[in-house]
Amino acid sequence: MIAAGIDLGGTKIEAQVFDSGWNRVDSHRIPTPMAYDALVAAMATQIHWIDQRAQGLPIGIAAAGLINPVTGLALTANLPATGHPFPADIAIAAGRPITYVNDCRAQALSEAFFGAARGFRSALSLNLGTGLAGGIVVDGKLLPGPTGLGGEFGHFALPANVVSAHNLPILRCGCGRMGCTETLIAGPGLARLYTHLTGRDASPEAISRNRATDPDAQRVWMVWCELLAEMIHTLCYTVDPECIVLAGGLSRAPGLIVDLGEALQRAQLPGYGPPLIRLAEGGDTTGARGAAYAAYSAGGGSV
Repeated sequence: MIAAGIDLGGTKIEAQVFDSGWNRVDSHRIPTPMAYDALVAAMATQIHWIDQRAQGLPIGIAAAGLINPVTGLALTANLPATGHPFPADIAIAAGRPITYVNDCRAQALSEAFFGAARGFRSALSLNLGTGLAGGIVVDGKLLPGPTGLGGEFGHFALPANVVSAHNLPILRCGCGRMGCTETLIAGPGLARLYTHLTGRDASPEAISRNRATDPDAQRVWMVWCELLAEMIHTLCYTVDPECIVLAGGLSRAPGLIVDLGEALQRAQLPGYGPPLIRLAEGGDTTGARGAAYAAYSAGGGSV
């Protein structure tokens, strides 16, 4: 065995152990506690489970949210860890070092090395789920930065041209700002678009599923693709990735790659084509494997 990763979510904590071929060979899942001290203790329990299977493996943790690089304090919406030195407390409780990675950045690493973006020099991963975030990998490394905010694409401003053309609402984001892309492009955002444009309610799954027979669902879907295309357009002009990998629940919507590709083509400068778009391949190993690889790399290893 070569490394281990822990995928920490709002409802479950799953430890995964990987062999030298980066295949998952064992896993252990427990519920996510709702109190901070219990959460730290649960993370230590999972680390001890890993150590019992192979002592001294590099261990990476993939979790939503941010860690302030100056204070070491966490900021997260789905875990009871905000305001606490979460990674440091885990290491103390476990009695050993760990590597802590934002879950979307871990996913970007996993897809760059083992998934849909393998073989590309630069790749951008975008998770279309309850939130909206991703990561950028260039030459085998996450794009570095002093704050760790790179990849928080959900907090770009919504594109004014699309908002104006469709008279879309400017809503307050969970981060406190107004008009973030996450408010209309993440999964709940698609539902908000449907309500705003039709006066009725529908889940993101229903909108995606029914758009072949429901003209309103199709119209809302195309507005959503237009918003997403404009955001990706901005990212491409900033990073110019060779490949874009889509993950998360909405990424599996039938026809997304075609519809988004057409919307991206309309957004491009004349004579330029859209980037290659692929669906993530990692499945339920993505976050843990990306974190495991980050921990392995931090120890000087290489694939």
